[in-house]
Amino acid sequence: VQLQESGPGLVKPSQALSLTCSVSGASITTNYVSWSWIRQAPGKGLEWMGAIDYSGTTTYNPSLQSRTSISRDASKNQFTLHLNTVTPEDTAVYYCVKSIGLPGEFWGQGTQVTVSS
Repeated sequence: VQLQESGPGLVKPSQALSLTCSVSGASITTNYVSWSWIRQAPGKGLEWMGAIDYSGTTTYNPSLQSRTSISRDASKNQFTLHLNTVTPEDTAVYYCVKSIGLPGEFWGQGTQVTVSS
């Protein structure tokens, strides 16, 4: 299983950010599997942002819920993080993860996003 994040490396404050995770070796519609977005800001720990499961049901970190949404394109086997109104505090390495905390957990390599004018 391989996961690959893609998206802009630099975003201006107040803009929206979209990152896509392309999955190979597994289907994002496989029963009982969830697909998450995690980030790590400089000098901080991992932060779970949200997830979309095999049925398309989404769950979000309450602290980010007002600015976050996750969608998917099953035909492309991809899922996408949308984060609105970014600030410099959203600067982080963003990871997509399969089955976080469970057997069969896989991580993407991560993608750096910097929010700066």
